[in-house]
Amino acid sequence: MINRRTFNKAMGLGTGAAAVSLAGLQGVADASTAPSRSGKAPVVPTVVPGTHTSFPTLKQVKAGVLNVGYAELGPAHGPVVICLHGWPYDIHSYVDVAPLLAAEGYRVVVPYLRGHGTTRFLSARSFRNAQQSVIALDIIALMDALKIPEAVIAGFDWGSRTGDILAALWPGRVKALVSVSGYLITNRKAQLDPIPAAAEHTWWYQYYFATERGKKAMEDKAHRHELTRLVWNIVSPTWNFDDATFERTAAAFENPDYPAIVVHNYRWRLSLAEGERRYDRYEDKLALAPAITVPTITLDPARDPFTAPGNGSAYRSKFTGKYEHRTLSGIGHNLPQEAPTAFAQAVVDVDHF
Repeated sequence: MINRRTFNKAMGLGTGAAAVSLAGLQGVADASTAPSRSGKAPVVPTVVPGTHTSFPTLKQVKAGVLNVGYAELGPAHGPVVICLHGWPYDIHSYVDVAPLLAAEGYRVVVPYLRGHGTTRFLSARSFRNAQQSVIALDIIALMDALKIPEAVIAGFDWGSRTGDILAALWPGRVKALVSVSGYLITNRKAQLDPIPAAAEHTWWYQYYFATERGKKAMEDKAHRHELTRLVWNIVSPTWNFDDATFERTAAAFENPDYPAIVVHNYRWRLSLAEGERRYDRYEDKLALAPAITVPTITLDPARDPFTAPGNGSAYRSKFTGKYEHRTLSGIGHNLPQEAPTAFAQAVVDVDHF
């Protein structure tokens, strides 16, 4: 376990300031591994996706190498849930989830990841690094800054990967985990090998970003806008979002560090870009694919092209604590925004394991 002093030294920081009805639990196909919850978890009320369009207020806090922008809902002294977004998304993926959890008494914190929205680097000299361990360390720094000793971590895409890393390396800070698409800790060595052609096809943008042409597209507002909108359409084929919904999120892509962070993240995964040596200790541990011991619910969105067949069987062995898997039919990649009730229910349920 890495204590706070060791963490701060590694980061080079001081101590200062993560349906039950058809509209929500849409089509849970497999919960055969579910432990008994003894009826303790409350049923989250159903909300129609898109009911909420904004957060009441946004806050900023200095945390590690960043000034982090985040939304916060719910009672200040409630049990904490940290919701983590992915790419190409932002905190609006949780715009319906957060009020549901706040109504259940949770303090809900939804941060913009580095390079997104109002989150900024404190120093212009900081390397715009997006290797996987660094994003997890950002959340540890945020928890320290907000004086949060532990939290339920819930995420999808980059957020799932970050949650998995937090649970694997800092289990004392993670009360429980909700991880969309299961175990997503990156194995860079495995990433060097080809995968079936159909699966390679779904990762077209990862390879695009490996080129100078793709980098230029991310740096150009018009191309970036078109590219990210296309990704939304492809990975969420059944989500009938409107222009306003996309534009609210696309505003977060105007962060000046966004292109650099996105391009570095995908190039790093393919070993086409280096990280920083001071984080090697964490990456070395992650390369061993550590098991996750904290209580976990994994969610598979059935219409997400990245969802592997098998109802989570491909990664089941990586979760050694109390565990449940759910597959949501008719739902695409942006699961919390497409099925907010189901996502919020998973958070409440795993907190009651």
